Amino acid sequence: MNNSALSKESQFAPLDPDRIIYEDDYAVAFYDRYPVSPGHTLVVAKQVSESIFDLPVEIQCRIWHAVAETRDILHQRHIPVGYNIGMNDGSAAGQTVNHAHIHIIPRFDGDQLDPRGGIRLIFPDKARYWDEE
Repeated sequence: MNNSALSKESQFAPLDPDRIIYEDDYAVAFYDRYPVSPGHTLVVAKQVSESIFDLPVEIQCRIWHAVAETRDILHQRHIPVGYNIGMNDGSAAGQTVNHAHIHIIPRFDGDQLDPRGGIRLIFPDKARYWDEE
């Protein structure tokens, strides 16, 4: 696979090279066009697939390696104190781009009044489980 290029079938193409922060033979990481925090980045499989789970296991492993490498870069550039890392897999989960990708969202002290619950907040009425203990 070519570096610095996503196939024309990718909904992320064409990709502005200035947004790329990491790349290897299997994945490319670039700043999200609609970031929810400074440094919000997408790690995208170069092989077009709607779900990361449809890719061969070896490629899934390489993509998670790219997530780790990208997190290290973001840690140096943005100095966050935490991260939300995840994906929307399927339309019921909110996936709007049908090309496997993982979000890395740096988190900072004070970016939310109460960040407890993290990704559980997609269901706000179920996020505060600690109130039920």
